This record gives sequence, structure tokens and C-alpha cells, in this order.
Amino acid sequence: MDDSRVIYQSMGHDSTRWDRFELRSGDIVITTPPKCGTTWMQRICGLLIFQSPEISQPMAEISPWLDMVTQDIDALCDRLAAQTHRRFIKTHTPLDGLPMDERVTYICVGRDPRDAAISWDHHAANVDPEKFMAARAAIMGSDDIETLIARDPPVQGDTPEERFWSWVDKPSPPWHVTTSLAAALHHFDQSLKARDRENVVVLHYAELQADLEGEMRALAARLGIDVPDSLWPTLAGAASFENMRANADRLAPNTDQGLFKDSARFFHSGQSGQWRSFLADDAARRRYADRVGELATPEVSAWAHRGEIG
Repeated sequence: MDDSRVIYQSMGHDSTRWDRFELRSGDIVITTPPKCGTTWMQRICGLLIFQSPEISQPMAEISPWLDMVTQDIDALCDRLAAQTHRRFIKTHTPLDGLPMDERVTYICVGRDPRDAAISWDHHAANVDPEKFMAARAAIMGSDDIETLIARDPPVQGDTPEERFWSWVDKPSPPWHVTTSLAAALHHFDQSLKARDRENVVVLHYAELQADLEGEMRALAARLGIDVPDSLWPTLAGAASFENMRANADRLAPNTDQGLFKDSARFFHSGQSGQWRSFLADDAARRRYADRVGELATPEVSAWAHRGEIG
């Protein structure tokens, strides 16, 4: 492992698993913070590569989360090595924790962190904790659980608003927890610092919402993929939130392990601006803006929030 890489570990993931995987020319690595459009970008990449809405296997098998500790890494690498199509792999590890390869395209996706916080709350409620812990224990054992919880406690609170502020206020220790405002802004910072590289593509959730087909066309050009004009309405339609939710049994992550109570609930809303009810007054907006100011540069803040903060 490159000594300069940051190690990211949590209850659900371990970035050192990338050391067991052999990248190859043409690979695509999709790197986002949790709930920032990961599955959406996997769907888009799959549509561009296969040029069809139909997929032969669940997305979780075609495009796995390599870092996730509920799957055997050797079996996962063997499965990816056997793929003959252009591979696209999911990760929530920022660029400073990934092996950087000039032959590989890294797609970084960001989202307004306030929307990511709301989405994370719905996501956490949909996870089956018993199934997750059993799957994790089968791969990792249980000896490290107390240590991981102590250094990265879960979001706390009895109400959605309390959990929102818990997510916002979680500290940013050296290992960069993966479910907090601090972690999301750090991830965005790493992406923006690398966006001038030829093999790094930086996209924003809001731009995908505003012009999905246009963003897909631009991404296809960056990836060197030719798509017949006649296919674009079909491909863009298949990447819509409504279509993805209707096909949740094939597109939601970890459907092969049954870690969600309801796969369709994984695609809860896909909307932006739900956070406004938690930041309804000047004091709340100042509190949030002050926290962002502690964690990010003005450039990162403006990009992440599309200039709308405070």
C-alpha cells in the first residue's frame, strides 16, 4: 500500500481492501460520500456501458462496493476479474484513500450535505441491523466492534431534527468518519483538488437533476463511449429516479445479502431541499453555516451547497 494513502475504516467499510484488487485499463471508480448519488451514478455508468436498461445481474453484483466488509474480498476480486465488460466499481473512500491509476477514470459525485444528512437518516432506518452484523461477523469477526464504535459513534437522537444536528456536529478525527458533515466536506475537498486531472470527473447531484440527459452525454464523452442518438431518450429515462425505484430489486445495493428491510425504500425520495424544515430560522442557518466554516474552504462550501448557505 502507498504510505501516502489515508486509511478509512468504519463498521461497514475498510479502504485497505483496495490493496487486494488489481485495477486494469478502462476501469471506472465511482467515489462519493454516502447518500450523494452513488447508486444513481452506477446506474448511469451501466446504461452507458451496456447501452440498454436491462441488466443481467443485480447492480450489487455487477458493480460491487469493494470496501464493504460484509463480503469476502477474495471472492469479490475473483468475480470482478472474470468480468469482460468495462468495469465500474463503487466506493465511499475519498481520492486520498484510493490507489490512483492513470488508466482508470475516477467519477466523484457531490451533493448538498444537508440533503445527504436527510437521506442518511432514512437509509439508516431501513437497514436490518441483525442481518448486517451477522454478515459482518462472518467476514470480519466481532473483536473490533467496540473500538470502532468508540472512535466513530453512530448518529444520535430521538427525532429527525436531533439526528440531523448530530450528523452535522460529529467531530472530524484523523480517520475521517464516513457518516458526518465533516467527512462529506473532506470528500468533496479531495475531489475538487483533483478535478483538473484528465482521468477525474467531478459531478454534482443538483446538475444531474437539472439536466440528466445533458450530464449523461457529457460523461459519455469523458469516458470515450459512443451512444447512438436514438438511444438517448431510453437511457436517460432508465436513469430517472422513478425508473430506478420501480426496479429497486435489481438496482438497490446489497440486495444479494438482504441487508435492507425494503429495497424500494432505499430510493426514498431523491429530492433536494428537504433540509429546509430543520434550518427554518436565522439561528439554525447561522449554526449550520458556522459549522461548515470550521470544516471547509469557501470554495468547497460554495460548490457543495451551490452557493446557498447561511
